[in-house]
Amino acid sequence: MANNGNVLADLVDEGEEIDALVAELSDAEWDTPTPAEGWTIAHQIAHLAMVFELAEKAAADAPAFEAKVAGLGPSFDAAVQQGLRPYLAEGPARLLARWRAQRAATEQALFAVGPQQIVPWLVRPIPAAVLTAAGMMETFAHGQDVADALGVRRTYTDRVLHIAQFAIATWDFGYQSRELTAPPTGFRFRLTAPSGAVREMGPEGARELIEGPAVDLCLLTTRRRHRADLALTAGGPESDRWLDIAQAYRGPAGPGRRPGQFTEVPG
Repeated sequence: MANNGNVLADLVDEGEEIDALVAELSDAEWDTPTPAEGWTIAHQIAHLAMVFELAEKAAADAPAFEAKVAGLGPSFDAAVQQGLRPYLAEGPARLLARWRAQRAATEQALFAVGPQQIVPWLVRPIPAAVLTAAGMMETFAHGQDVADALGVRRTYTDRVLHIAQFAIATWDFGYQSRELTAPPTGFRFRLTAPSGAVREMGPEGARELIEGPAVDLCLLTTRRRHRADLALTAGGPESDRWLDIAQAYRGPAGPGRRPGQFTEVPG
């Protein structure tokens, strides 16, 4: 996984990009529906604030993290809705201020720990650098929903490589969420970054290769674009199956996005 200092700097930049999208919105615009059914822009920012609060506690106060998670309950969907309520109740101005303060506190907590220090997380303890990359994935995904709601075409940078690397490290999540048997090993990836640089990732001995833009892999595995609208190619039957079920997060896959839902193919 990436060096914690580099991914943390990119996490800061990713957060600032999304902040710029919402900073000047009117109260009414915060209620704009996003492609996630039932979620407005306010829901997306509230979710990021909630996740960052958990990440701060994981990095800085493990007992507080465990207590917070224990209080969310066993149902994934119910836990998410419960976590959103205190943020949504305060109105757009206060929500924006809380999200900004939470981002700063989380970034400081992650900066204070070494990249390989093990911290608690939702399923199992992970290195701090991996938690930071998970924060990148969350910010990218929910920020994409905000951009899509506002009709903004994002300009992607090579920081998406952190998200791609995280998605490759969590390649089996799509199988797990559907209670499918995963193959014994993952896949090899040859990805083109927004700068044009080509990166190879994944186990060198993998029998199947997936190729395409790194941005497209990020959009696919966060389920913000349908596979049909992306330029990813599979090198075998199992990798072809994986492109249909890939996701970089735990929990239910959700409906994802429809083919052709967005007129432009990013990347």
